[in-house]
Amino acid sequence: MSTPTTLLLFLGALLFSAAGIVRSDASDHRYKEGDSVPLYANKVGPFHNPSETYRYFDLPFCVPEGVKDKKEALGEVLNGDRLVSAPYKLNFRDEKDSETYCKKKLSREEVEQFRRAVEKDYYFQMYYDDLPIWGFIGKVEKEGKSDPTEFKYFLYKHIQFEILYNNDRVIEINARMDPHSLVDVTEDKEVDAEFMYTVKWKETETPFEKRMDKYAMSSSLPHHLEIHWFSIINSCVTVLLLTGFLATILMRVLKNDFMKYAQDEEAADDQEETGWKYIHGDVFRFPKHKSLFAASLGSGTQLFTLTIFIFILSLVGVFYPYNRGALFTALVVIYALTSGIAGYTASSFYCQLEGKNWVRNLLLTGGLFCGPLFLTFCFLNTVAIAYSATAALPFGTIVVIVLIWTLVTSPLLVLGGIAGKNSKAEFQAPVRTTKYPREIPPLPWYRSAIPQMAMAGFLPFSAIYIELYYIFASVWGHRIYTIYSILFIVFIILLIVTAFITVALTYFQLAAEDHEWWWRSFLCGGSTGLFIYAYCLYYYYARSDMSGFMQTSFFFGYMACICYGFFLMLGTVGFRAALLFVRHIYRSIKCE
Repeated sequence: MSTPTTLLLFLGALLFSAAGIVRSDASDHRYKEGDSVPLYANKVGPFHNPSETYRYFDLPFCVPEGVKDKKEALGEVLNGDRLVSAPYKLNFRDEKDSETYCKKKLSREEVEQFRRAVEKDYYFQMYYDDLPIWGFIGKVEKEGKSDPTEFKYFLYKHIQFEILYNNDRVIEINARMDPHSLVDVTEDKEVDAEFMYTVKWKETETPFEKRMDKYAMSSSLPHHLEIHWFSIINSCVTVLLLTGFLATILMRVLKNDFMKYAQDEEAADDQEETGWKYIHGDVFRFPKHKSLFAASLGSGTQLFTLTIFIFILSLVGVFYPYNRGALFTALVVIYALTSGIAGYTASSFYCQLEGKNWVRNLLLTGGLFCGPLFLTFCFLNTVAIAYSATAALPFGTIVVIVLIWTLVTSPLLVLGGIAGKNSKAEFQAPVRTTKYPREIPPLPWYRSAIPQMAMAGFLPFSAIYIELYYIFASVWGHRIYTIYSILFIVFIILLIVTAFITVALTYFQLAAEDHEWWWRSFLCGGSTGLFIYAYCLYYYYARSDMSGFMQTSFFFGYMACICYGFFLMLGTVGFRAALLFVRHIYRSIKCE
């Protein structure tokens, strides 16, 4: 194994362990009766606004003595987790019945704070031996009344824990709020509250290794699987129809073209050429803004590699339910380690396009995706700070990310750029390019860029839109998504449809004697990203109950970055497919 490869693997292992993608503190503890089992309170927030979460003790619960913050990995912080020791004592196999852990007189301000939280459906999240616990902090009693001023608001004051164990290990925990033990927080007045908890232990035969199956199986229920398989069948039918149709049409058309051009060569030499052969001297003329084009290909190739690595990790089981922050950690680390791919691809292709200023091209490549992402993060982090939400990253985490960028991403980008520049690869064009470009004939409106992009983006989007709902419900909701194999199949289908539709549109463009296909193929391939962003508008207003400035800005801000990433990645796929196709057809004919 070469030294650079060894160094890269070592660097990757170091970063993964430092960032905590594979958590060494994942609970594998064995307990004796009476042993203390770690219980951490994580966060509270409106149930319908998953990005708007706050620290548990931001609400005026009883704060026990000696509250300690849990040390968190990078991904946990990015995920908005802020774990602190909880006020309950749930020792192993130690049962308790309605034990009071706190008596408190709630002031008018605290009552008002709790009422606002209950009104917004605040939930809490805790972790007991690394198993998640969820629950609502209160309830609204409407009793058939339509006027919100007549609603009654109650705070739950008694939580009942039921814990299942197998020998010396914790297997499952459930929390239920006692619906009869309530504190009325409807009016702004001081209220006495006595907070209690009950702990019941039950033995189970479930082995420790299967204790997370309960959460993983929630997305694999029969009715969910039927919809997922319907999604795949729908996508496969789309692919088969599209590829069959395109293959048949293109093969017949190209066969006729090849026969016609062969006959033309045998006929008089002064016969005028037509169709895509007519522009053979212009089809490989390098595009405008070649530095931006090469940078887009570099960034798209890096994001494609990142996606493949994420799928590999998900298929081997790294992203099991509630592996806190593992996905965020993987995204940061793999993006940093794959920056060399972006540098190499962009610099190599830029030099093939006879570009001279490769340093500027490298800077453009480094900032093309990260620049908009950084600006979006700065704005959204400021919003989160203003809301005092846990989504606001601490200064130390920002420093860590900047260090990863400075010490890993940038050097690898430069090294990749130098390697690409020194590769001395030449652009493989099967026909010579003329000195002066031909004039493009007037074309109908539907052959312009925007209608073609709309046509190109719709088919790939139609192949994935059913699966999109489940992904959105997981990322922007509380549903668990674990069927990564189905998602990977859908991703492959997306790539195939994108490649085929781009090839077809490129052929029709060339047949109309329009030789400026480079940017068009990239824009047509990437246009699915615009359709996904349009779906965001539909999902936000029709399929979710998200509200408020913070949640709205987080949803549309980060989805804009994700869709932009899809645009770059699928644009690269579309262009590469079109380039292979164009090289193939011009290699198959004899051009003067």
